[in-house]
Amino acid sequence: MYRAGRVRGIGALTLRPGEQVLDLGCGTGLNFPLLQDRLGPSGTIVGIDRSARMLQQARRRAIKAGWDNVILIQADAVLLDPAELCATIQGQGGSGTSDAALATYALSLMPEWRKAWANLTQLLRNDARVAVVDMQDPVGWARLLTPLARAACALGGADITAHPWQAVEEDCTGVIRDSARAGHLQIRAGTLGGPA
Repeated sequence: MYRAGRVRGIGALTLRPGEQVLDLGCGTGLNFPLLQDRLGPSGTIVGIDRSARMLQQARRRAIKAGWDNVILIQADAVLLDPAELCATIQGQGGSGTSDAALATYALSLMPEWRKAWANLTQLLRNDARVAVVDMQDPVGWARLLTPLARAACALGGADITAHPWQAVEEDCTGVIRDSARAGHLQIRAGTLGGPA
């Protein structure tokens, strides 16, 4: 159900081999195979998640696949110190700032998602590309499925009314707007640097 949003969000980032991408709220690393396909072995994935258990699974995924270009950091996106995190990334062989960033179904889990967004943007180059993939109530005929969508989001701890992709629309240029699954999945991507 939610893979479609991941595929479209990562595709909208137009990643190039050798770049460094930050995967905010990376969880178990479900984005890693799609990111690896675009970055290649010369690129770097920086996965950030507050859950040690999720990062443990992400680490197992990377080891099993033989990806030695994955940096995993346990941090709360709302509370992290961007300067300190940049130094940590450098200390693990990455660049201090990333070329791109992705947040899939992560920001709606954070009551203070705008603080997480502000921290995220400080971890990126000025002209970095960003994508946010998250959920809203279905539209059109699929409105009949709204109770099911809301229950699934509530079960996972997500706020279906958060609409964190608005930050991309507010802070980026060249915004790509996409949706999937009857509008339930919202995808936004753009380049940091001002209103679209």
